[in-house]
Amino acid sequence: MHTPSGFAPSHRLPAVLPGHSFGFAISGTRLLARDTPNAAAVATLAELDDAGLTGERHYLGELAGVPCVAVALDDEVAVPPGFAAAGLRSWFLRLADAPLALAARAYQVVHYDRTHRYCGRCGTPTRPRTDERARECPGCGLVAYPRVSPAMMTLVTRGREILLAHSPRFATPVFSALAGFVEPGETIEDCIRREVREEVGVEVAAPVYFASQSWAFPHSLMIAFTAEYAGGEIRLEDPEIDDARWFALDALPSLPSQLSIARHLIDATVERLRAT
Repeated sequence: MHTPSGFAPSHRLPAVLPGHSFGFAISGTRLLARDTPNAAAVATLAELDDAGLTGERHYLGELAGVPCVAVALDDEVAVPPGFAAAGLRSWFLRLADAPLALAARAYQVVHYDRTHRYCGRCGTPTRPRTDERARECPGCGLVAYPRVSPAMMTLVTRGREILLAHSPRFATPVFSALAGFVEPGETIEDCIRREVREEVGVEVAAPVYFASQSWAFPHSLMIAFTAEYAGGEIRLEDPEIDDARWFALDALPSLPSQLSIARHLIDATVERLRAT
């Protein structure tokens, strides 16, 4: 999910918000949005107020001049008629790309705010800072910023073959590129080599940056690369991987959703290799 064109981010909540402002209503891990037989859409603040869906507001910015606000609802709020509540993944292909990306941003902001109400150093209740999106401890001065967890994704190539793996965590029998979180003290390149080695026992070289994608589950930044095979045989010793294989370009397995950076990485790499 990428920042939509025409979106200007901001953290300063205006004194007055018009009723036509977009209201990204977050309840626990769910987004509440308007739902009709023909279409789904993010509600306006006026529609949320009319439905009794009120909560703390966090300003996100403006999309094409329209204010956008995250609204933090109770975790178990009742869903009124005309609305639906579901996790972000369930809204894929139902919401347009721009509101879906901002819904992911709203979820991350609400999740951060809810999980940083107390100081991690001394336990004092924190308070929002006015000059930036952060919470500050009035006792010891610790400032907590929204968490972003960098993770690498690597598609390994060997001639005209690509290495794809299956995880038991996948809800469907798809194969995807390898991925893992960056550890303290690592560079992205260090992480690529370590994760590929740990997950499938293969050595890689010449990593090349492809693209990145914000992944709000709950606060990841996926940074995608290709890398060249440099040696070793596939060896499965990580419980997060239950199958991994080299696939020829004309015999690919089921692949991830086209909305994911993994699919964009695979499709672009396959196209490039077919052209060589």
